[in-house]
Amino acid sequence: MSEKLSGAEILCRGLVDAGVEVIFGYPGGAIMPFYHALPEHPRLRHILVRHEQAAAHAADGYARASGRVGVCVATSGPGATNLVTGLAAAHMDSSPVVAITGQVSRPMMGRDAFQETDIIGITMPITKHSYLVQDAAELADVVAEAMTVAAEGRPGPVLVDVPKDVQNQKVEWHGTPAPRTGTRGRALGSIEDGVRAAARLIKGAERPLLMVGHGAILAGAYAEVRALAEKTGIPVITTLLGISAFPDGHPLHLGMPGMHGEVHVNRAIQNADVIIGIGLRFDDRVTGNTASFARQARIVHIDLDRAEIGKNVPAAVGIVGDARDVTRRLLAAVEPRRCDRWLEHIRSFARPGPASYRGELSPEAILASICDASGGACTIVSDVGQHQMWVAKLFPYRHPNTHITSGGLGAMGFAVPAAMGVHLARPGDTVWAISGDGGFQMNMAEIATMVQERLPVKLAVFNNGYLGMVRQWQQFFHEKRYSCTPIWSPDYVKLAEAYGIPGYRVKDAAELADTVGRANAQPGPALVEFVIEQEANVFPMIPPGGSLSEPIESAPVVGAAGD
Repeated sequence: MSEKLSGAEILCRGLVDAGVEVIFGYPGGAIMPFYHALPEHPRLRHILVRHEQAAAHAADGYARASGRVGVCVATSGPGATNLVTGLAAAHMDSSPVVAITGQVSRPMMGRDAFQETDIIGITMPITKHSYLVQDAAELADVVAEAMTVAAEGRPGPVLVDVPKDVQNQKVEWHGTPAPRTGTRGRALGSIEDGVRAAARLIKGAERPLLMVGHGAILAGAYAEVRALAEKTGIPVITTLLGISAFPDGHPLHLGMPGMHGEVHVNRAIQNADVIIGIGLRFDDRVTGNTASFARQARIVHIDLDRAEIGKNVPAAVGIVGDARDVTRRLLAAVEPRRCDRWLEHIRSFARPGPASYRGELSPEAILASICDASGGACTIVSDVGQHQMWVAKLFPYRHPNTHITSGGLGAMGFAVPAAMGVHLARPGDTVWAISGDGGFQMNMAEIATMVQERLPVKLAVFNNGYLGMVRQWQQFFHEKRYSCTPIWSPDYVKLAEAYGIPGYRVKDAAELADTVGRANAQPGPALVEFVIEQEANVFPMIPPGGSLSEPIESAPVVGAAGD
């Protein structure tokens, strides 16, 4: 039976019928009819953020942790434009997010009305699809389709822009349409032909590698990737976004490649004769200079997105398909083998790097304390910068999808709001948001959201008084001219007190176990500031545009030009 509903009511019902449970948003004039209808739908839990960018990051974190579509809501004009960074981050990292924005009423569109922006035009390059809904009768179909488009194939963000008068318009509602059936990618030729060709390359390889990216996590291909590695004995490399797709500590796991990858990992790539890439883009932070990347290797590239095959590095075999499905087929096609001599050879490349920090309060000690306090079972959400690399390389990720960060966009300010979304996706798990003092200050107002919504996220701030990664580049490549990188911070312990949560400061390694343990045990949010070495660096480092074969393993010599 049909009934007459407003567009705002249809919007709410469409979200409920799509299985949405949590939305992140901030009300305003053009989205007010939606917020007027929202209380009639208690199954939709609304999280009131303190900035719309945080709404998009939180929806992104929710999507990455749950595998479901994250939803964020904003008003027109500045509300909508504040979503842009978060949508770009979701787009770059293939995260399924639906953003619903209010728009000025249809008669006012194109007249530079108050808080009018062409958000469709602004976000077109960073969304999978965009909808401007000009009739409430279309809303049910649009919501159902937007949820499908965000999740199908290679996931990504979708925008639904709804004018205020469309939200108020009343139309006959006949129920939510059945979800549209999506596709999971189209093959370049036959998947089976590609699998057979890949299996032949693996059989003949003397120095094979598995490179595993975010696509393996999106597909849930953990068991298949591990089984393939163990059946063939092939060593495994995980990209920044692929970390936790394969257990750290497994004898076949090598680590992270690329700009800040360990020397033995990058040397393995440069010496490999076959590389099987599963769900990664071979982006510049992984490959360095593509002209010198893995020149001895034939590459098998498995990806859901046809456009990624061969885009950055040539592929001898390209297979378009779901990472889990293709890996399962490849597992069945390969013959059992071992690569002991090759693995031993890779291990011989490893050597201890020089200390990049002074004193005992090292990033390694800090992360070990978080691991010990949480039993190694927490999800880590990191921001962007030096601490991001330490978190990626030093924390032992033994459980699937427990490392979440902004990879492609590298958005500072990501961790704090994204961790809220992660907690809501995994309410029974411990979640630590780890930031530098620069990134933390971008979205630290979201502590208020955590308090109001009772979200027990644990906050760690690596405070070195600098925008650390930029300072490191200035040290290495810009004659140590630390232009605009020293950054003042508030008293974080007092800040925590102002928000009504426990706050701690750690200056000495002897304080780590007790302090981190107390913070981890708090029933609500808690903040820990770690006062670390000001000029600590992340080593090794491949210079921008450099080859993986040419790592920087120590700081510039004192007395060089610019000192």
